[in-house]
Amino acid sequence: MAPRRARGAGAFPKAVEPSGTHGSDPVQLYAALDLGTNSCRMLIAQPRGNQFHVVDSFSKSVQLGQGLEASGRLGRASMARAVQALQICRRKLDQHAVGRMRLVATEACRRATNGAEFLRAVARQTELPLEIIQPEEEARLAVVSCAPLVSTRTEQLLVVDIGGGSTELVWIDLTSVPGAERPRAIMRLHAGFHTAGSPFAAAKVVDWISVPLGVATLKDQFSDVEDDAARFALMSWFFEENLADFSPYNASQPREGFQIIGTSGTVTTVAASHLGLRRYDRTKVDGLRMTSDQIDRVIREYLTMGPEGRRRDPRIGRDRHSLIMSGAAILQALMRIWPTDRLSVADRGLREGLLYAQMSADGVLEDGPF
Repeated sequence: MAPRRARGAGAFPKAVEPSGTHGSDPVQLYAALDLGTNSCRMLIAQPRGNQFHVVDSFSKSVQLGQGLEASGRLGRASMARAVQALQICRRKLDQHAVGRMRLVATEACRRATNGAEFLRAVARQTELPLEIIQPEEEARLAVVSCAPLVSTRTEQLLVVDIGGGSTELVWIDLTSVPGAERPRAIMRLHAGFHTAGSPFAAAKVVDWISVPLGVATLKDQFSDVEDDAARFALMSWFFEENLADFSPYNASQPREGFQIIGTSGTVTTVAASHLGLRRYDRTKVDGLRMTSDQIDRVIREYLTMGPEGRRRDPRIGRDRHSLIMSGAAILQALMRIWPTDRLSVADRGLREGLLYAQMSADGVLEDGPF
């Protein structure tokens, strides 16, 4: 499947991690659910000033896309795991009496021939109104969620969202936006990538692409290669090949004023490994900046460990060890093409973007400084 690309070339709510489930005014509660190729994740949050406070959350590996590469369909066991997770989400939504929600499915359901049929079954069994969103909206919401991490010195920005079934890349030119306004200009992209007619200095989306290769789908494509190092090299090379149509691929980019923001379990796991965290700590990972050399050092360590070593490493975790090398192959390809000392790690993504879009549309967020 060819990568999807575009035709033609408000303060953001900072998520506050919950201290535990507790009651809140149900009128003010919003929910965002992301059913991806590998995981089912949900946030329930309450507007608070120009931010939001997370009231409850849920995350579970469901491997919905298992076997999709071979059959083109969602498997019965995969769908059953997803439904079980969604039933837990249904109970949480009922418990908190959530009034506003947006529940979306991404690449696995987009690609599967029985994706729409599966969502109808979900509606019957859980009464959850899931919808399949298109790649541009997925990329746009991921970009918006990362806006707080954009440096005021950044002139060229690449946002990368490595998912289970696809990877979205968005290249943004901020040179016409005053430095202090650059994060806010990213926020305005929630209305669309094309900002013609905006009264504000606009962030220009140079190009975007959705590559139908994520940590699960890339791993599946090379599952027949037995040698660990050879499989990693082939995955990285193959992913880079799929970036040939992305217009900034062949452009020479200076390191000064260039920033990459990476949002995914792969990026946060590499960051946690770099920091030596035996227990994951979002406050230490979200917003961390890493150099290309630091990322390469972690990836080389993963390769030295081998599959069994990675499985036992507490920094990687049981849900991530089988997928970390395909994600690392994607990350290494990006660092090879666009080396930078300013890769920002984002522990945020589609769910946060969904919450922001809903709250912004309802006008429940206060305006104020970033």
